[in-house]
Amino acid sequence: MLKTFSIFILCAVVMASCSKENTATVEQYAAIKSTFGATIDPANLSNYATQTKPAYIVKDNTTTNPITNSGATLGRVLFYDKNLSKDNTISCSSCHKREFAFGDDKIASTGVNGVTGRHSMRLVNSRFAIEQKFFWDERATSLENQTTQPIQDHKEMGFSGKDGDPNLATLITKLEGLPYYQELFKLAYGDSKISEPRLQTALAQFIRSIQSFDSKYDVGRAAAPNDNSPFANFSALENQGKNLFLTPPQFNANGERTGGGAGCQGCHRAPEFDIDPNSRNNGIVGVVGSTTIDVTNTRSPTLRDLLNANGTLNSQAMHDGSLATIDAVINHYNAIPSVAGNTNVDLRLRPQGQFQKLLLTQNEKDALVAFMKTLTGTTVYTDKKWSNPFPN
Repeated sequence: MLKTFSIFILCAVVMASCSKENTATVEQYAAIKSTFGATIDPANLSNYATQTKPAYIVKDNTTTNPITNSGATLGRVLFYDKNLSKDNTISCSSCHKREFAFGDDKIASTGVNGVTGRHSMRLVNSRFAIEQKFFWDERATSLENQTTQPIQDHKEMGFSGKDGDPNLATLITKLEGLPYYQELFKLAYGDSKISEPRLQTALAQFIRSIQSFDSKYDVGRAAAPNDNSPFANFSALENQGKNLFLTPPQFNANGERTGGGAGCQGCHRAPEFDIDPNSRNNGIVGVVGSTTIDVTNTRSPTLRDLLNANGTLNSQAMHDGSLATIDAVINHYNAIPSVAGNTNVDLRLRPQGQFQKLLLTQNEKDALVAFMKTLTGTTVYTDKKWSNPFPN
């Protein structure tokens, strides 16, 4: 009897201990639950770390910052939080909107002190590229380095420390005063310290988690031995467009195509459709709101989800947002314009020393458009883990 009673007391003590631990866990994340409700469950985080990707996707610029569920969750909150701007009006998501594959439908994005100098680049599949530099002019040496530059830009989010702006230390103090960040940083890093490197790693983890591999192209590629084989799920026009995209053109001495394809693959390489790191200017040299030229733009987002489900551009194309339709994009490459002062045009667009003239037929243009439409997925627009966690 005494032995039974002792076991009962021991079980009661263990249960009480477990109960206190569970209570402490609930209290530990009370601010997260209070702020985000069911959107973020610290005990059951969304899967960012072990998402599947096709076997044929081999490029990855993650390097030393692997994605974790807790880190990407923190990054998601930071990405959508308007507290990261000096007047609480702008977040990363203000310029990189999920409904446009994390790009912007405006030529220049609105910030706290004006508008951006370049069109906001789509962020989908940022992870899956050999190119590790970011921004159109590649001034950021990594995605991590890129993430806090808009925050510290006078026009964009206003923590520049110049022109009357507060500095980044002021932002960190501001975030330290928000209880949900105390909990989110502890969840991600083991303690609640907030620093610029931690802001960078969390934001980069979330952005790298945004992936799109559920397009018609992916269905066809998964069943084919390689990109050059016909895709069984493609129409004849789509397969024609794929061949034109992949096949290098042949040129005469005047830079006119005499055979082959359009050669898009030379810079935008399947199956990731990322930009070749060695690419130079593509012939677009405009500056938003100015008549001057800028030849330093050599970066490009992936061509995946360039178009939305309706077959139109998710946002204006190019760094200056100067091309509003996919037809305009194809026409640009069909005949690269000669612009005085453009000393940085990619040599692949200057065959035989002449500006490229592909001389595409209307059928070939239609085929390229048909193929580009196959690169559009659906999950990137619908998966809740990439949505705004804040209540409306």
